[in-house]
Amino acid sequence: MQSSTPNPLAPDSIEQIRQIMKEFTEVRSIHAAFNGVMIHDPNYSDQVFQSIYDQLNKVFSENSNKDTFEFGIKHIISIAGSHKNEETVDIIMSFLERLISTSVIPARLTCDLFLTSDKLIHSNARFWIKSFVLIRKVIEGVDYKGVREIMKTCLDKLATFPERVPPTLLTQLDSVIRLIEYIFDRKSCLLPAYFIVNEVLKSYPDNKKYPHWRVSELLWNFVNSFRPIAQMVTVIGRSKMLPVVEHSMHAGYLIHSWKLDQSNLRFVLKGNLPYDKELLQPQEKLLRYVLEQPYSRDMACAIVGLQKQHKMRCIALEERIVELVVLAMEKTEAEMNQANESQSGFEEISGATLWLWQHLSTQLIFFVLFQFANFPSIVLSVHDKLAEVKLFKGRDFLMWILLQFISGSIQKNPLSDFIPVLQLYDLLFPEKEPLSVPDLTKPYCTCQMASTCIWIHVLKKAQTDSMPLPRPLPSALNKHYEFLQMLVQPGSTQPQLQINDFRIALLCNAFSTNQDHFSRPMAALVEAIHGTSGGSSTNPVAPLSVQVLDSLTVHTKMSLIHNIVTHIMKVASTKSTTQGLAPALIETYARLLVYMEIESLGIKGFISQLLPAVYKSQAWGILHTLLEMFCYRLHHIQPHYRVQLLCHLNSLAATAHMSVAQLHLCVEMTALRLVTGFNSVDVHSQLSRVVSESKTLVSTESEELNRALVLTIARAIHVTGADSVTGSGGWFREILMLIMQNTPHNWSAHTIQCFPPVLAEFFQQNQVPKENKQHLKNMVEEEYMNWNSMLSNEQELIEHFSMIGTPPLFLCIVWKMIIDRDSIHPAAYKILDRIGPKGLSTHLRKLCDFVVSEFSNAGKGQHVTKLIDAVIDFIWKYNVIPFDRLLLCMVLRTQEGNEAQVCFFIIHKLMVQSPDFRMRIQEFVKENSPEHWKQTNWHEKHKNFSTKFPEVFLFEDQQHSQLPVYFGNICLRFLPVFDILIHRFLEVNITGKSMEVILDQTGALYKFHDRPITYLYNTLHYFESRLRDKPVLKKKLVGSIIGSLKDIKPPNWALSDQYNSYLTTLSDEVNWTPELDYYVTLIARFVDVIEGSRKIFSGVDWRYNEFPNPAAHVLHSTCVEIMGLPVVPTIASSAILDVVMQGRAVMVASESGAAIESWLNATGLILVSLPDPYWLVLHERLVTTVKKLNNPWIHNYSPLILYDFKAVQESYLYSEYSSLLAITHAAWHHLGTGHIHHILLLITEGFLPIVKNEIQLLYVCHMIGPFLQRFNGEKPQMVCRLTVALYDLLSNVDRETSSETELVYMDIFCDLLYHIKYMYTGDIVKNEVETKIRNLVRASLRLRLRFITHLSLEDIAHSSSGTGSTINGISNNHLFSNPMMS
Repeated sequence: MQSSTPNPLAPDSIEQIRQIMKEFTEVRSIHAAFNGVMIHDPNYSDQVFQSIYDQLNKVFSENSNKDTFEFGIKHIISIAGSHKNEETVDIIMSFLERLISTSVIPARLTCDLFLTSDKLIHSNARFWIKSFVLIRKVIEGVDYKGVREIMKTCLDKLATFPERVPPTLLTQLDSVIRLIEYIFDRKSCLLPAYFIVNEVLKSYPDNKKYPHWRVSELLWNFVNSFRPIAQMVTVIGRSKMLPVVEHSMHAGYLIHSWKLDQSNLRFVLKGNLPYDKELLQPQEKLLRYVLEQPYSRDMACAIVGLQKQHKMRCIALEERIVELVVLAMEKTEAEMNQANESQSGFEEISGATLWLWQHLSTQLIFFVLFQFANFPSIVLSVHDKLAEVKLFKGRDFLMWILLQFISGSIQKNPLSDFIPVLQLYDLLFPEKEPLSVPDLTKPYCTCQMASTCIWIHVLKKAQTDSMPLPRPLPSALNKHYEFLQMLVQPGSTQPQLQINDFRIALLCNAFSTNQDHFSRPMAALVEAIHGTSGGSSTNPVAPLSVQVLDSLTVHTKMSLIHNIVTHIMKVASTKSTTQGLAPALIETYARLLVYMEIESLGIKGFISQLLPAVYKSQAWGILHTLLEMFCYRLHHIQPHYRVQLLCHLNSLAATAHMSVAQLHLCVEMTALRLVTGFNSVDVHSQLSRVVSESKTLVSTESEELNRALVLTIARAIHVTGADSVTGSGGWFREILMLIMQNTPHNWSAHTIQCFPPVLAEFFQQNQVPKENKQHLKNMVEEEYMNWNSMLSNEQELIEHFSMIGTPPLFLCIVWKMIIDRDSIHPAAYKILDRIGPKGLSTHLRKLCDFVVSEFSNAGKGQHVTKLIDAVIDFIWKYNVIPFDRLLLCMVLRTQEGNEAQVCFFIIHKLMVQSPDFRMRIQEFVKENSPEHWKQTNWHEKHKNFSTKFPEVFLFEDQQHSQLPVYFGNICLRFLPVFDILIHRFLEVNITGKSMEVILDQTGALYKFHDRPITYLYNTLHYFESRLRDKPVLKKKLVGSIIGSLKDIKPPNWALSDQYNSYLTTLSDEVNWTPELDYYVTLIARFVDVIEGSRKIFSGVDWRYNEFPNPAAHVLHSTCVEIMGLPVVPTIASSAILDVVMQGRAVMVASESGAAIESWLNATGLILVSLPDPYWLVLHERLVTTVKKLNNPWIHNYSPLILYDFKAVQESYLYSEYSSLLAITHAAWHHLGTGHIHHILLLITEGFLPIVKNEIQLLYVCHMIGPFLQRFNGEKPQMVCRLTVALYDLLSNVDRETSSETELVYMDIFCDLLYHIKYMYTGDIVKNEVETKIRNLVRASLRLRLRFITHLSLEDIAHSSSGTGSTINGISNNHLFSNPMMS
């Protein structure tokens, strides 16, 4: 039998305590009973006390078991709580205090047992008071976590007092308050004050339901002492800041600054601090603003944390959609009210309002489809809102957007989801008389009849489900219903449906869920773009207009695009060489692909289904057409689709099927457009995501494509600072390594000088051997001799020069043929055909190097002219290599020094001297418009141009036929090459006006650039240092590219009046230095656009625009204009800062009714969207201001007031400190992740050497405090380094300030450091800061920070400097007053 383990809680110990206390109380009772007849010994009380203490000391000391302690102390407390004799209670309290002070029993346990004792009640006044007195005496022995629990319990005890405390309870209340006051006393420093405020705000959120007024004052004062911290960690004007949706600079939605709590739309704030009420309100405006912007759904989801894979309803999102619907109703009502009696009012509706309705339709479909919003709830909310505001004139547009969703979803969802829509009929259609049938030639007739179309869909669903509808059709819609039913009545009398009115759209919209009636109008649509089979017009060229497509429901558009894709795949599978695709069909398909609401069947299906199917069928003509369509017709393609297509194309280019020169050129040019068209932020976000798939991301053979990818990565790193996101640039290193593995190459010194340092270092470390130009010349001469020697044997010629392993010099030989004979031998074409387009790429690179080498040695005169003429004939007369392909290769070759100058001399001659290219540009620009979506005759003009300037892609005697061309030509293909060409000119730093002459002759081509402002922005940003001292060239660049669009864009669509006037001056006049008013006007325009108060883009269809929304357009245009000014960055940036600093922003904002925070928001966005030399002027000004703060404080207000932007504005004061802080907050709030390392450099290198006093340190804390939360989310290590820097700054101030001078803001600094520790760093930096805290001069500082390092009080009492500074302090309560004021 096993022996049982002895119980560590010895029963005799517990019994001993009981016995000791029993004897004590019995003796005390006898003493009390016979007090009047006893002879009193003066030492008796001391003896009793010592005796009891010794006995209890022995018992507790011999038993270490926790339960023994707890039972023993609880028993003693119970006796104290129930004993009636006051002296007895005093003795018990005394020996308990002695036991605690001698560490016999733990102070924390004793305090806890007192506070949880059932004897601690108001009515037991003596025990209550003495308990709290004792706790106050011994609480210093409790650790800070225990003190926090005691404080929480005390606050709970306070809540037990009645609201009106009677006089009998005042003493009890006082005893608790005295204890709380002691805990709250910052000088006693029993626990971090940060813990106290946290508990107070948790117990009394929003300062509500405070207990007794005496306690309320205490709590309010303490909470109020933390207002400086709340101010210090708050971004000035944050609740009024707005992002630019889809901004290519930093992808605003990736930044933590915009995150909102999904349930209440509040900012996710760190720490329980007394934040400003504005900051704690739901940020409804922010979400509503984002939702209102086109192409904003991804950002809207990111802000509230919605993910497609998680079906999660968001009530707040629904409410904002309803608000936008009501807003659209208000705008429609206001605009239709401007119509006179003879008008319907529809003509008065602005393009911006129509666009808003169209956009709301897309948003509604997306958010309901992914179950982020509930359709019936939205409908009911809209009904309730409209019933309140009585807005009815926009009813047709409202029913139209509801029809969009209903038509596509009613078959898959229960009827009950759509019954709420019927409630809107009673509200919106109260007319007793039927409405007349609208004019069917007007596009808005489809909106006017949308309500009837909805009724037909709902009725059809009810009949299918055998369920009755709860109400009949409203009388107002009877004629509409009868008209639609009449159109589908069977019979031979039905008129043929035509595209020139909107009956087809009406029928499709009403009966898309009824196949019996839907097939006829759909067939009419299909016939319009396919052509009639067997008829004379089998290939229609006029596509369906955007107006017609907009008048169709989503369900109809889905059916139409499905029909088109099925037809294309069917034609591709037949491999028919005679049956081509109708131009109308392709153009219509391209227009359908812009609709985001049909993305799955649209662009997603195009990339992932249609293109692979066509490739599998080897239908090269159709593949060529589809790639052309992608290049010249599609806009706003999401970056992940672009990456996916690029990978497809690189895989396709590597296959053996790419023997068709025309298709090879198309694939390469499409890939080039994809690579160069990436937004800077997309390069990092997308390419880093697919690094594991980089084998398909990088071309296996095309050095030109890989070089273009390197240049794009370089630009992206420069603009976004993406190299600092992961430190060593690991996200692109693997891509670069693969590029060097597939297509090893070097970069010239002038290009590497422009590269970001990480990229320059990579290519300097990964050099490849350079080819000897003399060796190349000798090889060409040798092969040319071989050619001449074999001329008599054509078969031998062909075999030799097309044989694998032969040096790739045949194009050099062809060029020499032209020089020597002014003709090409027929056998050469056969050899070129055998080599194939892929093989010719290598030959072309050798040719470019050889041509440059020959020109370099040619000297001057007739021979140079002959060489140039030979190159021109090589391209235009003999069609050996297309002009764009040759120039792309030449401009991307690595040439150094004089050879680089020669290379660009050749390019200049080819572009300027040759009339062939110049004539084509002039004709194309004159006859065509880039606004293809507004045209019906593009194909006709395209054919005319092709007939006048035919392109030959086949050599003589080639077997296969030329592929059909629907969109492209040499002019359009040259645009991405032109982009690279300009950049290479800027790298080489060519003297003279070569670039200006080229822009004069060919710059008009930028009229057809799909992203001209973005290209200008990237160019001026990347080459800022190269262009800084070339104002004439900057002026020419901006003027040529923006000026190319003057015929099709309205005035001031991009640039301001003043800048346009500057462009009209003589090209060499660059002495303009704008006044401050100029910058005020620029910023005011941006403010108006963001806030929606200025409709300068009301007629823009954002689906086909370069930018997705007005704010993005104006931001980039403004930055282009500022970078294009003939002033250095410091002047321009200083002026931008002065708009706020000199009070102009405040004046203009007050005059226009805009908030000054909106100006700060706009200014910050503009600054950080400019290159580093512009916005870093802000940091220079910050350093200057902090230096100035080292002087004695002479102002009439405390720093905390003059650093508070809101207080300064509300008090009508002026403070350069708060203005500079406000602009800094706005800039850093919008600053891209890749650039925030500059902030750390500012603190460690800019401020650390100059901060000497606490006024300076307070300013620095106001600067960086608001961004700790963002840094923690994006760069956690940076928070740690900033924290260490803050301790260094505090050490500086502590050391530089006389030890006899009290630090006024000491508690604020300590509170901030505790906030950082508990919200961000934890113990990560504990070891680094411990030494810094120990070495602080002031013991009072060490005392306050001791909980970070667990310093003992003995350590603190010893001053590290030997100055004997005492543990002293000052509270925060009066920091906002100024001691110097009279």
